Amino acid sequence: MNEMESQKELLLTYEQTLTHKDSIVANITNAIHKQKERNELMKAFTLWKIRHSDEKREGFSSKLARRHYKHSLKSRAWGAWRSVIESKWKQRVEKACQAKAQDVCVKLTEDYESRLETATCELEMARTEIAHLHAERERYEETMKKAFMRGVCALNLEAMSMFREGEEGGRRPPAAVNNGTASGTPQHNHDPAVVILRASS
Repeated sequence: MNEMESQKELLLTYEQTLTHKDSIVANITNAIHKQKERNELMKAFTLWKIRHSDEKREGFSSKLARRHYKHSLKSRAWGAWRSVIESKWKQRVEKACQAKAQDVCVKLTEDYESRLETATCELEMARTEIAHLHAERERYEETMKKAFMRGVCALNLEAMSMFREGEEGGRRPPAAVNNGTASGTPQHNHDPAVVILRASS
């Protein structure tokens, strides 16, 4: 009887131990399941986070690539437009400079031609005036020479005639000489040599 009770107690003890073990195993199993679920959740979250980071990085890279592509297109378009504008501007400036230079050359040519014409006209007028003055001078000299020669001839003739009168009539009487002096008439020296000398001087 006592042995039966002890066996029952032992059995009860074993049952309690088994129940306790079962509860521990169940707790451990639940904990393992929870940990497994947690690990799966963490794994899923990590995968989602990695995928999200990859998508975000890929989006940023795509955006950066698009921006770089647009910037390259803009740079190339700007370079082409600038080269065209610079070439056109250069051609326009060259044409404007050539036109301005041609205008200046034409104006200078016209100005110098006008001045040359004026100077040529003035030179011709001066030459004409000089020729006229030379002609006037020659005519005046010729007139003076003729007048001088006429005066010399007249003086020579007068001297010769008086010389002849003096030879034919001799000396005049003193009374006539005195009368001539007293009358205030100045006496002239009618020596032919003196007359010719005066005429030549």
